[in-house]
Amino acid sequence: MGQTLLQKVWDLHTVRTLPSGQTQLFIGLHMIHEVTSPQAFDMLRRRGVGVAFPGRTFATVDHIVPTLDQRRPFADDLAEHMMAALERNCDEFGIRIEGLDSERQGIVHVIGPELGLTQPGMTIACGDSHTSTHGAFGAVAFGIGTSQVRDVLASQCLATAPLRVRRISVSGELGPGVYAKDVILEIIARLGVRGGVGFAYEYGGEAVGRMTMDERMTICNMSIEGGARIGYVNPDETTFAYLEGRPFAPEGDVFERAKQWWRSMASDPDAVYDDVVEIDGSVIEPRVTWGINPGQSVGVSETVPDPASTGSAADASAIGEALDFMGLDAGAPVAGTRVDVAFLGSCTNGRLSDLREAARIVRGSRVARHVRALAVPGSVKVRRAAEAEGLDEVFRSAGFEWRGAGCSMCLAMNPDRLNGREVCASSSNRNFKGRQGSPTGRTLLMSPAMVAAAAVTGEVTDVRTML
Repeated sequence: MGQTLLQKVWDLHTVRTLPSGQTQLFIGLHMIHEVTSPQAFDMLRRRGVGVAFPGRTFATVDHIVPTLDQRRPFADDLAEHMMAALERNCDEFGIRIEGLDSERQGIVHVIGPELGLTQPGMTIACGDSHTSTHGAFGAVAFGIGTSQVRDVLASQCLATAPLRVRRISVSGELGPGVYAKDVILEIIARLGVRGGVGFAYEYGGEAVGRMTMDERMTICNMSIEGGARIGYVNPDETTFAYLEGRPFAPEGDVFERAKQWWRSMASDPDAVYDDVVEIDGSVIEPRVTWGINPGQSVGVSETVPDPASTGSAADASAIGEALDFMGLDAGAPVAGTRVDVAFLGSCTNGRLSDLREAARIVRGSRVARHVRALAVPGSVKVRRAAEAEGLDEVFRSAGFEWRGAGCSMCLAMNPDRLNGREVCASSSNRNFKGRQGSPTGRTLLMSPAMVAAAAVTGEVTDVRTML
């Protein structure tokens, strides 16, 4: 009987099965940032323990860094404290760090792949829930808590439970104006925000096979929003072409040998899955969230749901709560919803291809007068590449603010945040209450192209009318 990629990678990294039934899993790559690591290092010090394999841990700064004024010390004392703590910890324990003075700095889930640190067949952990992004390369990657960050630093291992595997096959061809963001929002809407609990999601099918690595990263990034701890795509020629020549990727003959091994890690043709879901990609349209979790989305041509039309009291209550918070009317079209802020960026959609698509929409146009618009590259490398193509000037001319690399308004642990009841068209990954810095701020998740369209028109707009 064939095996899935998850089973193969899991078996190769299993140290032993613990009495609890959990696996002691060896972690090939550990990535850290300034928010979830300080307490972990303090735990090591209290126990008199060092870092077992400092060469397998890689640090960057992203969550709290300002994207407008990055001079030190930061205006925010807490942000400066966390930044200084990471620098001190990396220096003390011999861990490589890409700080604000580095051309390799950026969001942890953007720089890992672009540097070639992320490779097929690896186990990857990071104190950030969107570590599933790295699964786009055929890696088993997942987010961990601070106590687990401590464990990986101390032992390079984790105690974790095995997962079932759900194969999600997206067939057909995506239509114009439909992107990977729309695909993952469709998946989460169908399966629910808890549908993936206990599962790893394996994404495949014709539509996924045609996607670029950037697009695959977008889908895998939001696996956690669907309840799955891990999401991955089997490695193929697209994967290998992306990795070749990256700073930390193998070179020459070693790269060719690595490709052969990476291919062997892909799920076998006769692999058995715990569940299989089939989705026709040709019928997916641009999607917009209307509520307070990523599963609450509709196609841009559709209407906001009515609590009275659901057969479940719990569903009716959840819909009612969301509509009340968002200030939307049941049954109203989602298109035409006014926006106050447009945010391009995040580990979901802050890559060069995302900025290119958004720039294609705003080129020659102006941001609506009442809209505040930010374009935030996911890394210094993305920013430099975008500027080399003149994308920064496209955004500036349209009325966007062009910022430095960082997480920015995705979670607002920095100066980039919503004010009061502002409504934000966002290319990020979460629309929870208070997620973007204001307890009453409202977030509409959509693709970068849809964000660009909303910025120009001042309201939710079907980007297909602007292509």
